Amino acid sequence: MLPKRTSPLTSDQSAHFFDEGYLMLPDLFAPAELEPLRQEIAGIVEAAAQHLAAEGKITDLHADESFETRLTRLLSDHPELLGDFLRAIEGKSDGGHAGREMFQIITHPRLLDIIEALVGPEIVGSSVYRIRPKVPFLDRGVVPWHQDSGYFAAHCDDSLIVTVWIPLVDATPENGCLQVLPRAHRSGVAPHHTSDHTGYLAIVEEDLPRPVQETVTVPVPLGGALLLTNLAPHCSTPNTTDGIRWSVDLRYQGRDVPTNAYQQPEDFDPNAPKYEIACYPPEGDFVVRSLKHPETVPTYEQFAARRARYEAAPLPWPERGWTHLTG
Repeated sequence: MLPKRTSPLTSDQSAHFFDEGYLMLPDLFAPAELEPLRQEIAGIVEAAAQHLAAEGKITDLHADESFETRLTRLLSDHPELLGDFLRAIEGKSDGGHAGREMFQIITHPRLLDIIEALVGPEIVGSSVYRIRPKVPFLDRGVVPWHQDSGYFAAHCDDSLIVTVWIPLVDATPENGCLQVLPRAHRSGVAPHHTSDHTGYLAIVEEDLPRPVQETVTVPVPLGGALLLTNLAPHCSTPNTTDGIRWSVDLRYQGRDVPTNAYQQPEDFDPNAPKYEIACYPPEGDFVVRSLKHPETVPTYEQFAARRARYEAAPLPWPERGWTHLTG
């Protein structure tokens, strides 16, 4: 029999997550534990800046600027290079970065202890993890109301997929922290719309499960994390400061949720039973903790190779039939 582990969440914290749809943990990490990932991302910005300088597209590298402000300065000089920097940072489908320090955070034991308390000891890391640079005064950084399930396949709507949103700076109302609509996760998936304006899915106000006046703004300090269910409506507001609001969002699910963690991309079969089709097929899920089969947890090198293999495979995105938002 597997040993029973003590939950790191109090009963009140666990109840808040399941009843309200979200939970803010102010001190999940020591800020110093996030510094290697900050430096890894800073290295991506540096490499992109050097590449663009070699092409003659920029002259001032702003090398003395901080992690929070360097990309702001570069884009202030050359706003037309936003796409170049975002492709370097976000990769294919926004999720291509598979750096060692990202992997260390995704698999951090303290974080996985929290996830285990919510989904059980057999944990799969969802393929959908992202780096988010919210650039000041940029429309693309303002994310409209949505539920993460709006991006997943419909057959996963009744499954729990936990989002862990981790800011890499203090996230405040001024730099665009998240807003959440509490208790709205109880109403299922609301209609979403596609939009040319932001490229994100959006729930219009009249379709929100609860009145927008109930919105809760959730600042998160550096070292903290915001946990959301995949059905919790949330959005983010404009960044009106001088720095980037850097964050990463990670997702986790139990072993019983449809996944491709045990498949290679060439094994994908669109006609397979729904429970055999991953919630988000284009990218590779991966095991992050298994008490029953610890040998299935990948090393960093295996994780990076898996991500690269899926990145090269032209697999379909989930089709939800969302209508286009006009006007």
